[in-house]
Amino acid sequence: MILVTKWFGVFLVERERIVKNALFEKDPVTIAAKLAKVQRGELLPEEERLAVKRMKVAEPRLSSLGKPEFLDSSFIRAEDYGYSPQLRQKAMVELGKIRTREPLPADRFILQAVRGMDDLIEMINLMSERLHEWYGLHFPELNDYAREERYAELIAQKGLRDDVLASLDLQLESVGAELEEKDLTVVRSYAASLVSLYEEKRRLESYIAERMEETAPNLSAIVGPSLGARLISLAGGLRRLAVLPSGTVQLLGAEKALFAHLRQGKRPPKHGIIFQHPTVHRAPYWQRGNVARAMGGKLAIAARVDYYKGEFIGDELNADIARRVEEIQKKYPEPPPRPPARPKGDRKQGGHGGRRDRPGPRGKGRR
Repeated sequence: MILVTKWFGVFLVERERIVKNALFEKDPVTIAAKLAKVQRGELLPEEERLAVKRMKVAEPRLSSLGKPEFLDSSFIRAEDYGYSPQLRQKAMVELGKIRTREPLPADRFILQAVRGMDDLIEMINLMSERLHEWYGLHFPELNDYAREERYAELIAQKGLRDDVLASLDLQLESVGAELEEKDLTVVRSYAASLVSLYEEKRRLESYIAERMEETAPNLSAIVGPSLGARLISLAGGLRRLAVLPSGTVQLLGAEKALFAHLRQGKRPPKHGIIFQHPTVHRAPYWQRGNVARAMGGKLAIAARVDYYKGEFIGDELNADIARRVEEIQKKYPEPPPRPPARPKGDRKQGGHGGRRDRPGPRGKGRR
């Protein structure tokens, strides 16, 4: 016998013959609540009530009750039990309302925060470049004494070149032009806007770090909250990251290089965004691929443990990575020998270094 769940009830079937059934109430809200449980992977009371020994089930969700087996259940029709298409439509509408009101997983907010961070960084870079060109008309030398946020803060707080020099305790002669008061006011306001973006970036980084410690502590322990959040964003969510093989985790962020390898025959990438981790980018170039592979494997394990709410094993995974890196360093202490350079006239095609004779057009001989 096989247990089958339809949108209007649960059925125990034997050879296309319905042995028992447990129909749902003909109320769209009640039906929608039961279907929401089904979509969340939960068991219904009706399914547990109809379960018998040594039976099979029609879907993997019910594998705790029996062995899954495919069944064409199209012979069980809703109309035969008095359930109309209009009732089904109303139930689907109610189901949509229930699912959209459910609390979202935390990784969805992390994903949006990372993308928001990328937007902020792009805006900061554009505005910073514009501010350097704009204020550089008045004080081009400031770029040598202040960078990034400090540069914008000095302009927003002090404004005039002499006041900036006094705050930096500098004495130098600038080649910049003088600014009128109305021009300086606009530049200082623009710089203040840039400073506020830097502050928002810090707040967003703090939020990402806090959410990552709650949602993915093992990922954060290996690569840090910022890089771990970027891995989740590139994968499209923690659930997606948890089902990816370690080789794919290793190459996340290197999709362009991978497609160039597949389509154009270029060298394959050895790592993706995990190159930003010190363990990878500080490794010698001939060891980097093995180090990235080791880290990708441990990141795949960490993502699975985090998604399924397992215990914290970040310290153990870090110890495993350190042990594997040490083994790689001992096994490959020196770079591999470079292949000998090919002679200039040597070519792959044919067996000759020079040009080959080719036959003329069909039907015409050579003289």
